[in-house]
Amino acid sequence: MSNKLNKENNYKIGIITKNKKNTEKIISGKILHLDGDRKYSEKSYNYYKKLGLNAIVKNIPEYKQPKYVYQLLKIYTPDILVITGHDAMIKKNVGYNDIYNYRNSRHFIETVKEARRYDADTNANLVIFAGACQSYFEALISAGANFASSPSRILIDYLDPIIVAEKIALTENYKFITIDDIAQELRDGKNGINGIGANGKLRKIIL
Repeated sequence: MSNKLNKENNYKIGIITKNKKNTEKIISGKILHLDGDRKYSEKSYNYYKKLGLNAIVKNIPEYKQPKYVYQLLKIYTPDILVITGHDAMIKKNVGYNDIYNYRNSRHFIETVKEARRYDADTNANLVIFAGACQSYFEALISAGANFASSPSRILIDYLDPIIVAEKIALTENYKFITIDDIAQELRDGKNGINGIGANGKLRKIIL
């Protein structure tokens, strides 16, 4: 990994564990969050910390995310990947299917594809959230994201991707989560976030 990448902002939180009568260990899903905005990277880190989740947040510009995501996945081996930053439609209310009518959707799409390449190489079974405000939702899902923004091409709250990641991280791995399980917690519900769903990533280990 380049020295330049090492200099990017990096935030890391420890593993959450709980003991129940010293016979059971609960391990939440591990999250790797890439965000193109420094301020929102810090805010996301603080919120993950508040939730007590096992999360790593890295501030990486959107156009660099496809280049570095495979390396970062190998280093941190997360269960959940969150890909966010800034996005927008350049011409509003037209060109919904034109990838070049989106500020950064093409970078998010390539990042998802690289993450799925890692998935195929390692059988990691990643759960992926991708997108930001007004992102090209359909293309992100087609590229391999489990959840993405923004079906109605609206602005989303910075907490929405974190809420999705939290739900996945704290749900048992035998339970399948759909957007219906999350929508009421999101600012704009299914208008801002939707997807194909995924199994939870919380594991219980009998000691």
